[in-house]
Amino acid sequence: MLVNFVYCHPVGHMIEALHYCHGYHRADCGLRIGLAVNADTPAELAALCPYIGDVYPVTLDLLDPAPDLGALDRIPAGWDWVADDDRGHQEPQRAVFPGLGAYYDRADERFAAAGSVLGMAGAAPPSYSPGEQFRLPLPGPALASAQQRLDDAAPGARPRIGVLPAGSGPRGNYPSVRSWQLVLGALSLRWPRAVFCLLGKLRQDGRTATSFGRAELGELAASVPVSVDAVDLPIIDELAAVAACDVLVAPHSGFGMAALAVGTPWLSIAGNLWPEYYFNGVPFYSVLPDVRRFPAYTGLGPEPDPVDDDGPRSPSMCRERIEADLDEITEGAARLIERRWPAEEALADYVTRMLALRGGRADQIWSVDSVHRKYLNQLN
Repeated sequence: MLVNFVYCHPVGHMIEALHYCHGYHRADCGLRIGLAVNADTPAELAALCPYIGDVYPVTLDLLDPAPDLGALDRIPAGWDWVADDDRGHQEPQRAVFPGLGAYYDRADERFAAAGSVLGMAGAAPPSYSPGEQFRLPLPGPALASAQQRLDDAAPGARPRIGVLPAGSGPRGNYPSVRSWQLVLGALSLRWPRAVFCLLGKLRQDGRTATSFGRAELGELAASVPVSVDAVDLPIIDELAAVAACDVLVAPHSGFGMAALAVGTPWLSIAGNLWPEYYFNGVPFYSVLPDVRRFPAYTGLGPEPDPVDDDGPRSPSMCRERIEADLDEITEGAARLIERRWPAEEALADYVTRMLALRGGRADQIWSVDSVHRKYLNQLN
């Protein structure tokens, strides 16, 4: 089969694609699986999954209503099954990304003409096993090197706290340096012997990059007793650094999904446009904003008006919000670091709090493989 998962290029969408491939593999370990993804995603992660065969990078201008689809012609036809990313068929997504609609319309026409059975990723046909706890198997040498990097910084020191200060959105969509210093100060006070592993990607190479500057990262490093710089490492080495940490502290980001995929708990300073929606059996805690005070989660709709906080900033990432939730940020990190927050309890708690935030609107909560529905049913 072909998992035809061409969408936006943040790393989280690659994790989604690999998760779906894993679900098909678990349902039929003899299935030969190919994968098509956005060329600017870290497609090299697929090579870590032995059940995935050929990978087809697709260069696509999502905003162009008549994009160059030459890359599609380089994907062989004749698959028994082709499973698309459902977003390519959702009208709100197609309205924002006309190139996405053009790609999937042409792809479905081409593959159907060759006799393929068309479907959506995460559903049959062919057989699919939902809710599998996908893990990304990182190479032993990368893991050993990451452990050594942290050991060299402070032998025996714990906990190890990974920090990704921003995702790839505009800089104003993430906390200011002063707000991050507030968070790191609280964590340092709770764990005086902590080692902070700073993460991110500053290289401009067509892939997503962290919208934090090198000088800003330097200010964060200077504000904690011990720090390790894992910025701009190759993606596999950076994920190995995350795997060596006890927790990742980060706003909503596809990289947070990658942390879960390597088995590291994620403390999300949640907010901005999208809620967390990937749950794979690894503990997590989302510090949800009070959306009455700090509007968030508008998705593809208009973004909330920015506030003035060291420049324009999204309300859910401003200093006032960070101050309001600082105790919860610290306690959420403690639950994860101290391993007293099982994944089942984490997801049940998240669904309960998100349902309240959504005003009881269960239709406004979603997750990969709809694993959250079990907990919604328990609330009814």
